[in-house]
Amino acid sequence: MSFLNPVFSAEGVSYRDGKRYAWLTSVLVPAALGCGPLLYWATGSVWAMWLPAVAVYTLIPLADMVFGEDLNNPPEAVVPQLEADPYYRWACYALVPVLWAAFLANAYFVGTVALPWYGVLAIAVNTGILCGFAINLGHELGHKKSKLERNLATSVLAMSAYGHFAIDHNRGHHRWVATPKDCASSRMGENLYSFALRELPGAFRRAWFLETGRLERHGKSAWSWDNEIVRAGVITVVVSLALVAAFGAVMVPYLALTYFIGAFHLTMANYIEHYGLLRQKRPNGQ
Repeated sequence: MSFLNPVFSAEGVSYRDGKRYAWLTSVLVPAALGCGPLLYWATGSVWAMWLPAVAVYTLIPLADMVFGEDLNNPPEAVVPQLEADPYYRWACYALVPVLWAAFLANAYFVGTVALPWYGVLAIAVNTGILCGFAINLGHELGHKKSKLERNLATSVLAMSAYGHFAIDHNRGHHRWVATPKDCASSRMGENLYSFALRELPGAFRRAWFLETGRLERHGKSAWSWDNEIVRAGVITVVVSLALVAAFGAVMVPYLALTYFIGAFHLTMANYIEHYGLLRQKRPNGQ
């Protein structure tokens, strides 16, 4: 695919996305996290279910080291055309049912197969990483303006029990990033676990404050269906209760651990990305 469109300059800009079809691997990697049951049935070994998590934590970082930094970024002049290309949007849309299918398949497996505790733990870790992917997808879709993309963001964030993320990130974190007011910016000398204790509850409180404030300005109740946190929360609660009702008490610790691992992946990303950064106040005091 090539573009020739002078958006920001008088000269034409030509660009070819050499990784156009490689973007589909973003669908394959999360799908692999739902393969723990297949590995168990293929090998008969509970330990084989750990392979997806091992691949994510070892093979992917090693591949990153081997390939090195990717310098093939598109020029600004062609970004509007890339954003308008439906191929990239549909690659994101396709990931939503893949994530949900893997999430539900893993829960079904845990609920119907007699597994030792370390087998349940393996699937919980795999699914927790899957929820981390879902939060990342919700981050991207949550930046978009269309109703479809916002609803898809709510769907995948609800799957991860992190439905407040888009609100906190877009309206809170973006405003206060790298300031002492931002619960999602790690401070110099702050360890990961202290940061998690500040960020995880802080992000929810800030999102609730921002969303309820928006609704109040429009004369609506904080508990109305217009509240994005409420909509996502209803999906999370309904799905969780349905899984507990269908498969029993094992779902309670399994889902709790799954949701925590997914959220903690976001915490680790925020910790690394913002560690020690502190910006000066703007003239408006922000």
